[in-house]
Order: sequence, then C-alpha cells, then structure tokens
Amino acid sequence: MVLQLTDSHAHLDFDRFRNDRDAVIERARRAGLVAILNAGASLTSSQAAVTLAQKHDLIHAAVGFHPHDAKEVTPQALDRLRTLARRPKVVAIGEIGLDYYRDRSPRPVQRRAFAEQLALASELNLPVIVHSREAHQDVLSALEDWGGCGVLHSYSAGTAYLQRVLNLGFYIGISGPVTFRKAKRLLEVAATAPLERILIETDCPFLTPEPYRGRRNEPAYVQYVAEAIARSRKTSVEEIAQTTTDNLGRVFGIPLSEE
Repeated sequence: MVLQLTDSHAHLDFDRFRNDRDAVIERARRAGLVAILNAGASLTSSQAAVTLAQKHDLIHAAVGFHPHDAKEVTPQALDRLRTLARRPKVVAIGEIGLDYYRDRSPRPVQRRAFAEQLALASELNLPVIVHSREAHQDVLSALEDWGGCGVLHSYSAGTAYLQRVLNLGFYIGISGPVTFRKAKRLLEVAATAPLERILIETDCPFLTPEPYRGRRNEPAYVQYVAEAIARSRKTSVEEIAQTTTDNLGRVFGIPLSEE
C-alpha cells in the first residue's frame, strides 16, 4: 500500500533542482505525496514558489523573507509580498523568523522584519511558517504577542519549549534529523508531542534523512521522517502519514485528495 504523505516544507525553487525539478516532483507523486508546501525565502524565491504552485497540482506556496534576508524587507518589498500572498494557492506567510546562529542580517533587523511579516499574516488572515535557530525565546515571545497560528518548521527547541509552542496553538515540523543516530532530543519531542500537532517535512534540498544523509534531499524522502516518528511512538507509519496529512490540510486550509 502506498502511503498518503505530505511535505510541509520544501524549497524546490532552489537552484539545486534546476536540472531535474519535474523528475523530483514526479518521484514525490509516485512515493505517495498528496501535497508539498514550497516556502519562499526572498521575493525572488517567493515568486518562484507561486509559479511552481501554478504549474503543479501537488504544490502549494508560502511567501516570505527568511531571516537571512531580513535586511531586504522594505515597505516596497512588503507591498510586493502582499501582492504575491493574494495569488491562488498561496496558503501561508513564510519562511519567516529569527536565526541567531548565522546572523546574516543584524538581529534588530531580523526582529523588525519578523514583526512586520507577522502583521502581514494577520492582515491577510494567513498562518505562518516560522524559522527559529538559537532564537527560541525571542521567537516565542514574538508569537505570544502576535496571537495567530502556524508551524515552527524543523523544530529544534527540544521539550523545554514544547508546552509554550502547544499553548500557542502552533504545530511543530519534524524533518530529516529525526532519523540521525544522535537525535535523542528530537526523538523525545517526536514521541511526546500530540500527534495532532505534528507535521512532517524535508526542508529539501537540506537536512537529508538517513539513509541518504550527505546527498541532496527531496520530498520523496519524507517517508523516512514518518517512519522514524512511528518508531518513536511505537505506532504504525500509516497512522503517522494519515494524521500528519490531516494536520497539514487543517492548518493551511489545503483540500487534500486521496486519489
């Protein structure tokens, strides 16, 4: 039986898929994926995500500025993002948030851009896809002040922050590192978080799961994430696949077919 799977966070518009993008999407379809959410990271990336969503029935889009590109967030850029966000099949604002690990934009600039994009999501009544790397306290404080819903993608904050995330009504995205041998903290999250709040993702082309670690990631590999979560919860991969598919449809308003 082919599982009904989803990839709640992909970057298929990135150059690493330039030569075989259509083949990658077809492999995802054959692997049982019924939806892929492609997240923007800049204006150019967001436009490409929208274009992909228009071309492929399997794909929906999110538009936003990654914290690395927060310095590009100007009033004019936000206006262009607003226009993109109103296009068909755009279901979220993202990937937005804070990254204090690489600090490619100054932290005050990141926080301003994050707040402005949260405000845009409220204006358009859209959920958000949030990036948080070594910035969990500031990210959660901003989300608590904001009051909307969405997902903390590729969740890395461990169980210490999990209850705050759940209290916000947010979902957590679990990606390839859950398959790694030293993923004890993430496996604990996967085993204890309410299943109705979990999404599965690849973050492709990054964070490739075992057994393909070290190679380019792609949506078809999300099955290994589902399998690792199933093992951690001592349940079937079918249950993980179906529930996370239902979760994606619910949080992003995506109509999902089992055809």
